[in-house]
This record gives sequence, C-alpha cells and structure tokens, in this order.
Amino acid sequence: MKSLDNSPNLFTISDLSRVWIVCDVYENDLRTVRLGDTADIQLAAYPDRMLTGRISNIGATLDPAIRTAKVRIEVANPGLLRIGMFVSATFHGRSTETRAVVPAAGVLHLHDRDWVYVPVDHGRFERREVTGGQMLTGNMQELRSGLRPGERVVANALVFQNTVEQ
Repeated sequence: MKSLDNSPNLFTISDLSRVWIVCDVYENDLRTVRLGDTADIQLAAYPDRMLTGRISNIGATLDPAIRTAKVRIEVANPGLLRIGMFVSATFHGRSTETRAVVPAAGVLHLHDRDWVYVPVDHGRFERREVTGGQMLTGNMQELRSGLRPGERVVANALVFQNTVEQ
C-alpha cells in the first residue's frame, strides 16, 4: 500500500479512540507508580483540558542516560490527541499510611479543637490535642495526627470530662 506522498506504509492506525501515552518516570519516583493507578494528563496543545488515564505498563529497564523508565498510560481520546504530541502526567498512586482509629465518642470537640484523653500512669490522664479525620463505620473516627496507632484513649471523652469537672 502506498500513501499519497509515495512512501510505503508499514501499518495503518485505524482506531484512535483509545491511545497509549508513554511517559518517562525518574528512577526515584518509580516506587510510587503502580499498575492500575490513575494519572491526570495535561495536554501542551490544550492547557485548559485534562484527561484521566490508567497505568497499563511499567517498563522493565531504565534509560541509563536520564535514569527513567517508560510508563504507559491508556487513555480515552476525545479526538484531541495526535501522534507525537507532548503531554505531562500527574500520577495518583496509593499511599500507605497507618493512622489511629478511635471511638467517635472518644474525641472531645472543644474550642474549635479536637482532644482525646490518654492514660499516663496510675489513674492519671493527659488531654492531648489531635487532628480528626474521616468518620468510619461502626461509630469510629480516624485521627490524622496527635495519636499513634495502638495508643489507648478514654472511650467517651465527654463523660470523662464531665466527671473530672465534678
């Protein structure tokens, strides 16, 4: 098959509704990139448009000159993407964080702050400021900071506070 400019075609691309975007990811960033994670694609030609794709392959070798691996992102093409376009990708990997979870009643909301009571020693307790997180099922609450996983807290901070004040 000859094209209009008399150059031979080795193959013909017929369906560009889904395309691959191949990105270079630096070696020290590879630990945060996993198969199946999503990526936001910013098009240089259309800076006001953002596409979302999914990582479908992570290259097995690094480019020795620039210390990057090829990462392939599959994305639905709304008709904007052309072969050879430049894009930038922001990867949204899964982070592994361990956070404390306490009974929701164990968090005392006082003066626009969140507090828990932590046993210190021999019947003494310390009021500690925490940063609350998401409410979870089972009337539990995640704490983003102020308490380490495994630390004990008073199960009902309001009742404890009222008892101490009396």
